[in-house]
Amino acid sequence: MPLPEDIKGSCFQSGNKRNHEPFITPERFGSSTVGFGSNVHSQAPEKVTLLVDGTRFVVNPQIFTAHPDTMLGRMFGPGREYNFTRPNEKGEYEIAEGISATVFRTVLDYYKTGIINCPDGISIPDLRDTCDYLCINFDFNTIRCQDLSALLHELSNDGAHKQFDHYLEELILPIMVGCAKKGERECHIVVLTDEDSVDWDEDHPPPMGEEYSQILYSSKLYRFFKYIENRDVAKTVLKERGLKNIRIGIEGYPTCKEKIKRRPGGRSEVIYNYVQRPFIQMSWEKEEGKSRHVDFQCVRSKSLTNLVAAGEDVLEDQEILMHHPPQVDELDRLNAPLSQMASNDFQD
Repeated sequence: MPLPEDIKGSCFQSGNKRNHEPFITPERFGSSTVGFGSNVHSQAPEKVTLLVDGTRFVVNPQIFTAHPDTMLGRMFGPGREYNFTRPNEKGEYEIAEGISATVFRTVLDYYKTGIINCPDGISIPDLRDTCDYLCINFDFNTIRCQDLSALLHELSNDGAHKQFDHYLEELILPIMVGCAKKGERECHIVVLTDEDSVDWDEDHPPPMGEEYSQILYSSKLYRFFKYIENRDVAKTVLKERGLKNIRIGIEGYPTCKEKIKRRPGGRSEVIYNYVQRPFIQMSWEKEEGKSRHVDFQCVRSKSLTNLVAAGEDVLEDQEILMHHPPQVDELDRLNAPLSQMASNDFQD
């Protein structure tokens, strides 16, 4: 019999311990949990609603604060009270205007995993625009997609933009400054390779005005302009820098004379060897419209004088009609009734 009492007593004690510990433990961890929760709520709400393209996304703002360099990371970061974006009357944040909800849902993966897996139904340019809007790095470390051609095309555009910025500062801008110091307001640059040589006949130069072109020897820039996509990127960069009338293409440029032909009458003609090379043409002229058109201020004053003179001519014509009536044709006299004929018409 003692054994059951011991067992019962031990079980009761153990039961008291089991009942007592759960009672104490939730209280202890409960107070800690509440304190932790109060800190969380003091920094950011537990959930926020983002309204994108008519679709609501309920997310935890802490996933954004882990990426403070992005737009959403700055919106819901520590300096949130200074943010210009405010929720609407429903407490929702309307963001990413012009971006579809499908693309935004795909970009949200970046805040969870650091990688964006682009599905087949989303184009790479749309994904690129969304990443640029949200200040997310668009590179091979963050983007995964099936269409490698489209991805590499966007990466090539980024590389071409940076590369042409370097070419513009190091190679092209010094030539433009030299033209500006001469009073010019436009520049035409022909890009030759490092192996090209120009040898013109001083007595018989090329008859196409190439003497006004600037020559830039750079095989790297020549290879850069080989692709039409790079030429489009270069136009964009030049427009961003405030230049106008931008033309970038391929043209024939005379390098050296090939032979001399004798024309009848003793006149000689030099035939040059032409190579296809890229060229850049741009302008920084402010008053280009006035430079290429006649100033009509004097013409207006002259026109006004002509109007006054025309008015005087009209008055003179009216006076002539009053003092000198128009002559009547002989046929009108013959066809007129006898009552309308003057008496002196019958004197003859």
